[in-house]
Amino acid sequence: MFQGKRLSIARRRRAMSKATLAEAIGAVPNTVHRYEAGLSMPGDEAVRKIATVLSFPVPFFEGREVDEPRRDNASFRGMASKSGRIMDAALASGTIAFLLDDWIGEEYMRPEPNVLDLQHEKPEVAAILMRQHWRLGDKPIKNMVHLLETNGIRVFSLAENTKEVDAFSLWRDDTPYVFLNRFKSSERSRFDAAHELAHLCLHKHGGAGSSYQYSDIEKDANAFAGAFLMPEADVRAICSKPLYSVNDLIDYKRRWGVSVSALNYRVHELKLLSDGRYNSNYVEMSRRGWLKQEPHGLAREQSAILQDVIDDLLTRGITKAKIAADLAVPAAEIEALFFGLANMLSIDGSGERTARKPVQLKIVK
Repeated sequence: MFQGKRLSIARRRRAMSKATLAEAIGAVPNTVHRYEAGLSMPGDEAVRKIATVLSFPVPFFEGREVDEPRRDNASFRGMASKSGRIMDAALASGTIAFLLDDWIGEEYMRPEPNVLDLQHEKPEVAAILMRQHWRLGDKPIKNMVHLLETNGIRVFSLAENTKEVDAFSLWRDDTPYVFLNRFKSSERSRFDAAHELAHLCLHKHGGAGSSYQYSDIEKDANAFAGAFLMPEADVRAICSKPLYSVNDLIDYKRRWGVSVSALNYRVHELKLLSDGRYNSNYVEMSRRGWLKQEPHGLAREQSAILQDVIDDLLTRGITKAKIAADLAVPAAEIEALFFGLANMLSIDGSGERTARKPVQLKIVK
């Protein structure tokens, strides 16, 4: 039976209004509203037109009811500057991620969620407690995506038509999810990952509907991310000599895998940089274009668990087309959520592999 909720998901995934879709399928303006609300059912020809316009397979609209991320339960990085349509497109991608995650869960056992509830802690204290809980000490974090995955957080990438969204996170019952923009620099994406971890442990189930002011929520998440990626004790030990210029910052940023601007802010926050030098460094970074293009950029982080899943699927002859058919979604949506991994892009053919530390997965019996 045709599911109006699935029509809503596909339409919002394409960032299309109800009126625009109605016009595209040659229907009166109120038609799509009635379809989505379950007040009327489209005929076979109308369903085919809808599927063509939205580039979704016809079976997608006839599947079971699906879980859907809610805007009031999701924490968006930089939400204040995003349009509702852009956020809805990202959340619709999250719905497809839920379907994919459930599909993976039927095949593989992954780490259980291991995130503390720190809603009553100050951000800097929460960062220390999470590091202690994960036994990280004060050492730099080599790979944020791998760290989140190892602790049971489901990490997916955002698709191209939601690249205006930096990142977002949410809890689905007791399972945490983080969605990262893979079109940003690795340094900024790492900070986004830490920022979203902050939302998961500081603002659980808060999202846009939290009683806190949005600016306070983002300020807390940024403070957590800075302290989590650049622990005070390590920064003070390494940056023992006075810091003066952006060139000094370049020498240090590689250690913590952060952007020059994030390190500039952190060392100023710890009073290792004067107000005047902090501001002049920022002006100089802007002049050099470093606020848009990170100098000496790091290799982009990718999912280890999803790569292991892909590798195993390849050995079993399961292609992206098979996954997409099982979920009744476009294959491009699967690729987008899988970080555009080389093996995923070539899962129907051959592709190069990159060396990395494998994550242990167990096949569900």
